[in-house]
Amino acid sequence: MSESQRLNDAARQQQFLRVIDRDEATARFHEHLTLAPLEIETVPLDKALNRTLALNVVAEVDVPAFDRSNVDGFAVQSSETRGAMEESPRTLKLNREILQPGEEPHGIVQAGTATTIATGAVVPRGADSIVMVEHTNVIDSDDEAVHIEVRQSVTPGQRITFAGTDIARGETVLRMGQQLTSREIGVLAAIGVAQVDVYRQPRIAIISTGDEIVPPGQPLPTGSVYDSNASIIAAAVEELGGEPVHLGSVPDDVDRLRAVLNQAMECDMVVLSGGTSKGAGDLSYRVVSQLENPGIVAHGVALKPGKPICLAVSDGKPVVILPGFPTSAIFTFHEFVAPVIRAFAGKPTEHKESVTATLPLRVNSERGRTEFLLVGLIRSNDGLSAYPMGKGSGSVTTFSRADGFITIGQHTEIVEAGSQVTVQLLGQKLEPADLVFIGSHCVGLDILLDELHQRGVTSKVLHVGSMGGLAAAKRGECDVAGIHLMDPETGEYNRPFLTDELKLVNGYRRMQGFLFRPGDERFENRDIDDAVRSALTAPACRMINRNAGSGTRILIERLLDGQQPAGYPIQAKSHNAVATAVKQGRADWGVAIDTVANLYELSFIPLLEEHYDFAIPILRFDRPEVQLVRELLLDDSVQDRLRESGFRL
Repeated sequence: MSESQRLNDAARQQQFLRVIDRDEATARFHEHLTLAPLEIETVPLDKALNRTLALNVVAEVDVPAFDRSNVDGFAVQSSETRGAMEESPRTLKLNREILQPGEEPHGIVQAGTATTIATGAVVPRGADSIVMVEHTNVIDSDDEAVHIEVRQSVTPGQRITFAGTDIARGETVLRMGQQLTSREIGVLAAIGVAQVDVYRQPRIAIISTGDEIVPPGQPLPTGSVYDSNASIIAAAVEELGGEPVHLGSVPDDVDRLRAVLNQAMECDMVVLSGGTSKGAGDLSYRVVSQLENPGIVAHGVALKPGKPICLAVSDGKPVVILPGFPTSAIFTFHEFVAPVIRAFAGKPTEHKESVTATLPLRVNSERGRTEFLLVGLIRSNDGLSAYPMGKGSGSVTTFSRADGFITIGQHTEIVEAGSQVTVQLLGQKLEPADLVFIGSHCVGLDILLDELHQRGVTSKVLHVGSMGGLAAAKRGECDVAGIHLMDPETGEYNRPFLTDELKLVNGYRRMQGFLFRPGDERFENRDIDDAVRSALTAPACRMINRNAGSGTRILIERLLDGQQPAGYPIQAKSHNAVATAVKQGRADWGVAIDTVANLYELSFIPLLEEHYDFAIPILRFDRPEVQLVRELLLDDSVQDRLRESGFRL
């Protein structure tokens, strides 16, 4: 194929066969599947954890199997202790037998006698209760007989667990479909079960595709990504009761991918990651499209994230191509793959908890697609607030840090700020953090969070920029807002932006500056004014900007004084993103803090030492966790850590 033909094919690529809605895609997929548990197998009890019970379990023994003493003491006839008190104890003759656990009693407890017994031992014939040793005294005697004084009366059955009290022979103790946790394993062991019948775990083949995929632990060339999807999917498969079968990553080679797919078809299900959009280098669809009976049933579903999902079935075996981007892959896995694995493993349908929350920010959605928007939940003065966690479908961390998601219908384009939304939780329950930070990200903040974690304080952090953090603090949605906002008129940091409902706690200082690649003659050995002048006049010189609402953006606007050089519209959302763009040559300069410039080995011209401080709602100022933050900022060891990282106090 000629180069022009290759470019022509890539430009004209057909993205999807026909985009359909989620319900239709699910119906088509399930139509060709038998959504039932796989065959039954018998496994040793020590291998049964997290498996699904395939048959009812009926006890063949009583538990306990005998009348058992619950305490150390004396087996007696309760009638012989009637009226016993400290002032007027009853005297009983001690039998010679001493009963220990695992021993069968031989003697009989007669009226006026008692038998020494240990916790867990078999209660002897004739006894109907146990007197605790603490409620007795041994009486010295000149003859061979030993007597005890009983100083507290007992009632029939007291301190005895009778045979079959816990489990009775013939009782159904566990039922098919139950998940075997440590508790159920304990029950099975208690009735003497050494092997248990469970449903076979479905074997799920996992294949990653693409030339850009690199296994973790290997060097990462520019343009490549570590294969996080395979690890995420494998862990999710295990959580659902399946057995992941790793078949590695396959480059963009049709023959190799076809061979691996043929191997994968020996498993109960095949999950591929990447290669769903039929682009010039995406081959998964081309290979899976050769499957028959019926083959591909859906390619392209009106979802965001997850539109490129491809669903196929071959002779009753499901084959799914997940999108390559992590968030898209995880969402579509749980939407289409997880229910099938649960059914094959015999697990019940997942019960999904939801809560009602307020959306604090306006959200725009794409009409024509159902959107799943990940959110972080924050407890505010008026209930729960749901903050969008939008980092894009390529984000690896968004799913792990989110509490849940809201579903935006395909006919909705805008969800206004203040709207009430239903949030489907990703976990079984909402776990509120001890402390909530919202605001600008800083590696110095990471030091504080680490110190809090070591002291047992859990935290939730949302990076929404200084202005977003300040707004959240004003609404009472956070305990602490990290801000570095300079008043353009006075040059003062942070304090001019406070309201009467907020207090400012001094944090630390960090140096903002102009960063560039070492050796760039346009900027080397220049002061800040000369460097900016050169950036504005040098041919083909590009900047990387910061997002509106960030404290750094205010500095940039002041630095540029109304000018908009090449690259101005491109807005990075963190200091690290600015440094990466410059490091990789996608931009020539940007503004970020010196600690990040050093981390990426970039040259740096100081611009201004800014104040990174903390705005705290007055109503939360005296919370113990907030007090701890204030104490940590004054702690010598914490201050040493901040200084070592390049911050000033």
